[in-house]
Amino acid sequence: MTAAELRAALTAFETLPFVPVPTLVEPMPRLAARLGTASTNLLIKRDDAIAFGFGGNKVRKLAFVAAHAKAQGADTLITAGGVQSNHARATAAAAAKLGMRAILVANGQAPALPAGNALLDALLGAEMVYVSTRDERTPLMNRIADRLRAEGRQPYVIPIGASTPLGALGYVHAVAELVDQTKAPDVIVHSTSSGGTQAGIVAGCRLLGLQTRVIGVSADERAQVLQADVEAIVGGICELLKVRLTPDPKYYINVDDRFVGEGYGVPTAASREAIELAARTEAIFLDPTYTAKAMAGLIAYLRDHTFDEDQTVLFWHTGGQVGLFV
Repeated sequence: MTAAELRAALTAFETLPFVPVPTLVEPMPRLAARLGTASTNLLIKRDDAIAFGFGGNKVRKLAFVAAHAKAQGADTLITAGGVQSNHARATAAAAAKLGMRAILVANGQAPALPAGNALLDALLGAEMVYVSTRDERTPLMNRIADRLRAEGRQPYVIPIGASTPLGALGYVHAVAELVDQTKAPDVIVHSTSSGGTQAGIVAGCRLLGLQTRVIGVSADERAQVLQADVEAIVGGICELLKVRLTPDPKYYINVDDRFVGEGYGVPTAASREAIELAARTEAIFLDPTYTAKAMAGLIAYLRDHTFDEDQTVLFWHTGGQVGLFV
């Protein structure tokens, strides 16, 4: 399948113009030189620079998911995440743009002085509901949706991270976008958490017949769990597109959970170094929860000479830099 054919297949699904132009692909020669790997062609794809809603990978997913909600006649978007959830912020932005109500279920306590994504949620007019644990979020979303339906409203529940096959189509499309911009990289490194971004990239590479190795650096979950989640979403993508992907060991779903540290959102020495190195060499800003740990992984790979010197390695920046201001 060519990129043009893949884009044509995706036109069967409604989208919103949240990402109207391709995000930039830029070289990172100063970072490569600092790491002693100047012969490696080191690139970055700048989904952090998406203009809508402070950008990031969730915007690509919501272009598909919010379009479906709109087509279903929804008047309220309901989703969940942490107090500083990038996905919740992007969902609140989508709701505001569409003239809908947004209800966000957050695990944690209401901040005394909102900052970062919590501040943006408030500015966007989202209604916040707080729970103590992650496990309480989905049941509460469903109860809120049931209550709103009983009141005659039209709620639309978006799973955490919009990591559904429909949402992951945002990154299938993004892979087609990437190959229009540059020769397919040998390796893509990115942050993975709820699995939708990685599933979209993996599915996009497979559908286009690319030999690209995709490495998702976990922000929280164990590799075995995330691999299963990604595999399931890839299967769902194939069902949506009515295609079949035969098993191929080249496309083993690669999740690296060695850089999580003490847990989700807890910085490590390596992630702090990654934030400073990216800023001081390339003026690239990473967030403490996701992209800093993914960049820490990439830095370790390069220092360990994991890749061949003549390979092209692309870091897919999935946004979240609002988290620096918390």
